[in-house]
Amino acid sequence: MIDRPKHLGLRHVALFTKAFDEMKRFYVDRLGFEVEWEPDADNIYLTSGSDNLALHRGNTGRDADGGRLDHLGLLVRGPGDVDRWAAYFDEHGVAVKDRPRSHRDGARSLYLLDPDGNTIQVLYHPPISDL
Repeated sequence: MIDRPKHLGLRHVALFTKAFDEMKRFYVDRLGFEVEWEPDADNIYLTSGSDNLALHRGNTGRDADGGRLDHLGLLVRGPGDVDRWAAYFDEHGVAVKDRPRSHRDGARSLYLLDPDGNTIQVLYHPPISDL
């Protein structure tokens, strides 16, 4: 039996936003976040140094109640931990929505749904996983 792997907590949140430019200015200018990565005009990743906030333009695919949460991110210490979580979920009958994959920024992650349908990302993200 595979033991449940460890994680570092909820240090990554992703939000859909209709007021993308205003949200970017608010988090950077008012709350002191720094731009970590801006891959295109519709996505930006911000950090306070120990966490990661992703802002995604729009509200595509959200429920009628207008929820803005895209997903919660459970941070792990290394890329292999993502695969250990996948094996653990497989063994315990937890459906993984998106299998482990590596991202171009060096991150590695998988996605699953909690019982209420919220998306959870198990994430290795080098700038904050190593803190």
